[in-house]
Amino acid sequence: MMQHEIVISGFGGQGVLFAGQLLAYAGLAEGKNVTWIPSYGPEMRGGTAHCTVIVSDKEIGSPLVRHPTAALVMNRPSFEKYAPLVQTDGVLIRDSSLIPETADRTDIQELALPAKEIATELGAPQIANVVMLGVLAQATGVVTLETLDRVLQEHLGARHQHTLEANRRALQRGAQYAMVKVVA
Repeated sequence: MMQHEIVISGFGGQGVLFAGQLLAYAGLAEGKNVTWIPSYGPEMRGGTAHCTVIVSDKEIGSPLVRHPTAALVMNRPSFEKYAPLVQTDGVLIRDSSLIPETADRTDIQELALPAKEIATELGAPQIANVVMLGVLAQATGVVTLETLDRVLQEHLGARHQHTLEANRRALQRGAQYAMVKVVA
């Protein structure tokens, strides 16, 4: 049975909830069972925001994620909260542009990449979330990169359509980064 339980967390405004939605839509597009639970509340706009996504080929018993199989963390408070919770043999993906520390765990795969720098290089610093989704897809196989690319095109809002090509390149750059790190 394949079941990925993922936490995506960062500052409000980093596109954490959008990244979770894209992942959920991609899971649905691949015919999998999916839950997406966003965190709303006072943590939005500058505080820490997060969402959980479960993608499974079986029925999902509970939407709660206590020990994620993967955590995508985009700020230090998220790193401190979720790095210790990742399951053994899970994957921790952190934006090393904002989180220089390592988790100091030998029982998980930790991928650190300068997502914010890569996004800035692509001309859109706000798409670091999509760079990290590319890493997640490549490192875990939760969904294919092709499906993510397709749902990105379908669900990118009208006011953000001008960033579509940069977003597509961001997905590819993240995936390439994971390939290099996974093989190494």
